[in-house]
Amino acid sequence: MKLPYKWIKEYVDIDESPKAFAHKMTMTGSKVEGYESLGEEITGVVMGRVEKIDQHPNAERLVICQINIGKEENIQICTAATNLKVGDYIPVATHGSHLVGGINIKKTKMRGEESNGMLCSIAELGLTLNDYPNAIEDGILVFDEPTNLGEDARIYTGLNETIFDFEITPNRPDCLSAIGLAKEAAASYGLEFKGHTPEIKHTEGDINDYITVKIADPDLCRRYTGALIKDVKIEPSPMWLRQRLRDCGVRPINNIVDITNYVMLEYGQPMHAFDYACITDKEIVARRALKGEQIETLDGTMRDLPEGALVIADKVRPIGVAGVMGGANSEITENTKMVAFEAGNFEGVSIRNTSRKLGMRTEASARFEKGLDSENTMPAIMRALELVELLGAGTVVGGITDVYPSPKQKRTIPVDYDRINALIGIELSKEEIDGYLNRVECTVTDGVASIPSIRDDIEGIADLAEEVARLYGYEKIPSTINACEVTQGGYSERQVFEANLKQNCRAVGYSEIMTLSFIGEKVFDRLRMPENDGRRIATVISNPLGEDQKLMRTTSVHSMLEVVARNYNFRAPSVRLFEIAKVYRPKLKEDGTANLDVLPDEPKILTMACYGAGDFYDIKGALEAVLKSLSIYNYYFEPVTDNCMYHPGRAAAVMSEGNVIGYIGQCHPLISKDYGIDAEVYMAEIDTDSIYALRESEKTYKSLPKYPATTRDLALVCDEDIPVAHLEKAIRDVGGKMLEDVKLFDIFRHEKLGAGKKSVAYSLTLRNSDHTITDEEADKVIRKALINLEKTCGAVLRS
Repeated sequence: MKLPYKWIKEYVDIDESPKAFAHKMTMTGSKVEGYESLGEEITGVVMGRVEKIDQHPNAERLVICQINIGKEENIQICTAATNLKVGDYIPVATHGSHLVGGINIKKTKMRGEESNGMLCSIAELGLTLNDYPNAIEDGILVFDEPTNLGEDARIYTGLNETIFDFEITPNRPDCLSAIGLAKEAAASYGLEFKGHTPEIKHTEGDINDYITVKIADPDLCRRYTGALIKDVKIEPSPMWLRQRLRDCGVRPINNIVDITNYVMLEYGQPMHAFDYACITDKEIVARRALKGEQIETLDGTMRDLPEGALVIADKVRPIGVAGVMGGANSEITENTKMVAFEAGNFEGVSIRNTSRKLGMRTEASARFEKGLDSENTMPAIMRALELVELLGAGTVVGGITDVYPSPKQKRTIPVDYDRINALIGIELSKEEIDGYLNRVECTVTDGVASIPSIRDDIEGIADLAEEVARLYGYEKIPSTINACEVTQGGYSERQVFEANLKQNCRAVGYSEIMTLSFIGEKVFDRLRMPENDGRRIATVISNPLGEDQKLMRTTSVHSMLEVVARNYNFRAPSVRLFEIAKVYRPKLKEDGTANLDVLPDEPKILTMACYGAGDFYDIKGALEAVLKSLSIYNYYFEPVTDNCMYHPGRAAAVMSEGNVIGYIGQCHPLISKDYGIDAEVYMAEIDTDSIYALRESEKTYKSLPKYPATTRDLALVCDEDIPVAHLEKAIRDVGGKMLEDVKLFDIFRHEKLGAGKKSVAYSLTLRNSDHTITDEEADKVIRKALINLEKTCGAVLRS
């Protein structure tokens, strides 16, 4: 809520800088989002009086004015304005002054005549016709009353004001008003709140002779207070009222409407004014809207009223949407002669629902939906009538119609002083606690606090403790250690593993992505899955966003390829991507269908993909580097030709102890083409549960070797289809402790080797930790290796 500082000072004698005031209010619970000083960029503009006007000798459209700004000599200013006359009081921008928009005013000559400044229009001061309805938009701003010559013009235009922007929490609707925030300021500083009781000095007639009010639905309308004004004079509001509305962000309209808006800002009670002549049979009824009823609201829109919404109606039709907006059929116009004022208290949830269904949220509805005090309608209507008399806007009809079926009951709460101190963590005396509670009008008598009607948010002892704490000062409450046992949080071993896995993927040049888990049935066909593939059995979402998102994915390849395709279409020359994502594999019934009565398995899969960044061996090397950094060694690769998603000649299964833990290879070219990727895409899928189980969680260290190693080279001949990984495994299986390393250094093919044969050469490093290894020991290891190679792989020593 926006509120000018001067308005608060009318109720509380505060002598604080805006910055200090904003801090104090924020620390006591009324958060100040910010504040601005109106007219801050305007300097050097003073009040002046036109003493003489002469025609410019060299310009037909210019005149030369002699302006009195309170100095011994008048200043001369040339202007093209035509609305000036001698004796007018006007704002004068003198030499060296600054105006809105960064305009700087300096002495100059206009057609040979000296001009020592500029006479200001409303636009040059940042004002509009709403602020000065009688001003000429393209002319000089002329004041109706005399001013002090030479005084800062911002004083007379209201541009010397500081406006605070308060953030009001939903539980404090009482602070959506000048009075509410002024009471908060008084409580924060421990100062007296200077309230005002409205007075009406003259009335004519009796309201009961003009109108009757009924509440048909008291559950939605708790109270309805009304008043009448006759002999109404519709005209612009006085300057002070227009300025105050402008400062609060409300556009001035006319004196009657401005009064209702002013009271809403001052008291926090929304009001509405009806044209009395438009009320059929002079009866007002607060009732629920009937099915099919319509109303044209003040914004000129015909609206279908939600059935059951609270409306204000006359005998035959709705004339206003209660708590939201009035109807155009009872709008105040220039011809209005008699006005009915309304100050109602409506049920908040009903107003919010009506506002939401109609798609219109107003200043009034924003207040009503938070729940307003039903005791506030009478003071608000009295203040409105007082303003009518003050502005001479009409004659008040005697009496006030006040229908209040269930008056609000006063509430009390016993004050438990020990509990309040315990909740806050301080030691205050009873007198100190009573003093803080009295500041917020929670008057304490014999240990019992009487809760003011406006504070519906105070419900128990904890709320009283909060009031004491915020006024005492949160910043003064000492910090204490919790009496309970404090535990230190941390990451689980699995979480640390996954974090390291991601970090190592990034370290080898791959960027992380995140994708949705939803897919459609067409995905399985795009990935060329056979009809009997178990991955086609997926968990069905009961309320899907669409056909293409009605299943939980059983493979992460589709999600990855969509991102790869998007990057390819964006003309990225190369990408390296990875994701650790869940797939959802439903548990199956005996008939092979998904069992939706139990949750599916949700393993996490590491998916890597790249294009334009190397070939099969590059992504394989990246995967091996990632696994090695996590101390994962017990795995090997087997070529595969029957995986539907991979190129039949460029793919491998990642194995461990005979079990498949993942796949790596080139994406099948037909799949790449279907996704619109005209490049070789290489990808890998690894089950993170499996590699987590394979990690060597305990690291052992050994000292540097004391004795030298010896090497032996083996050149083996085997069948072409024997993977080199099988040969290496056969060597390691029998190498024992002395076998330190096995390295492949050559693959040779020649017709002399025989059809379908190849030669594979390894370098073996052997070492004994106790002594220098002998030739006999080394030869023994080689013989064991050759025997096992021939037995398991059919490989023999090349002659």
